[in-house]
Amino acid sequence: MKINPEYQSRRLPEPHPVFNENPSPVDPQVAATSAADDALLDGYSRTLSAVVNRVAPSVVNIRVEGKNGRGGSGSGFIIAPDGFILTNSHVVHDGVKFEVTLHDTRSFPAELIGEDPDTDLAVIRIDAPQLQHVRLADSAGIRVGQIAVAIGSPYGFQQTVTSGIVSALGRSMRAESGRLMDDIIQTDAALNPGNSGGPLVNSAGEVIGVNTAVILPAQGICFAIGSNTAQFVAGWLIKDGRIRRSAIGVAGQNVPLHPRVVRFHKLPRERGVLVAEVESNSPAARAGIRQGDVIVGYKGQPIATIDDLHKKLVASEIGVPSAVMLLRQTEKLFVTVVPEELAVRTSRITR
Repeated sequence: MKINPEYQSRRLPEPHPVFNENPSPVDPQVAATSAADDALLDGYSRTLSAVVNRVAPSVVNIRVEGKNGRGGSGSGFIIAPDGFILTNSHVVHDGVKFEVTLHDTRSFPAELIGEDPDTDLAVIRIDAPQLQHVRLADSAGIRVGQIAVAIGSPYGFQQTVTSGIVSALGRSMRAESGRLMDDIIQTDAALNPGNSGGPLVNSAGEVIGVNTAVILPAQGICFAIGSNTAQFVAGWLIKDGRIRRSAIGVAGQNVPLHPRVVRFHKLPRERGVLVAEVESNSPAARAGIRQGDVIVGYKGQPIATIDDLHKKLVASEIGVPSAVMLLRQTEKLFVTVVPEELAVRTSRITR
């Protein structure tokens, strides 16, 4: 094919560069925004580094040997210079031998001081010099959206650090014992395997929670026990080796109330706790509570679920006469019950 000479002799226009070889200076506003972003990033990084440097030396790895010879491991953190370490109950439960590896790779045998499965907390102790301990914050001052840093030691001194924010407050979750744990912190700081028992820390390097669980089907939903609960439980475990709670000796289940009964007795809730079983010679039996009764009140406060009743049966109720409001068929009755210590009598309030 021949090319038309007309086209061969025609001069094409000079090409113009798409990009200017000598670009004009960057827009000052854009440059300022970029610099501000860099400053924020650097500030965030500096905050995380400072938090890790302050807390990491107090985070330990815990190796546990069980009765059957099987082992497990988890994390913990030093809460006192004399060797007390806070961790999860499920990390040390049923363990017979414990070994703690510190941040500087030193290893020491540990003894179990006490555990509380109802809050999934436990305290162990090592005899070691030159220990650095953490500072516990007031978890009542936590706000949604603040920085949260999760630190763990799943493989000895090879610590892991993840960061995120506090996603929600006031969550509840069920402990392995069946009791409901309240005031749980939800965070999107990922928990790596073996990080259970490690600290959840704020931007000041203070512990705001104890990492305890992760929802496997979901992504980025992790939970921690608030530091106020941890401090209270740890104090009692160090002092007595256990947490004192009360019990009345009933097994029950949550049931709806008939609307007519609710209206007739002017009840504030539409649910109650059906007494499925009353243990012989228990506080409930001595008070005259019978199988088939429905508990709807305790000391003037409404009871709609077993968890409501659990919250009322605290240590201060041991040996204290308390009024229980219940329904027996369609009749409303009041009885006086004197709770006993749960540690002496095995748990009887079930789901």
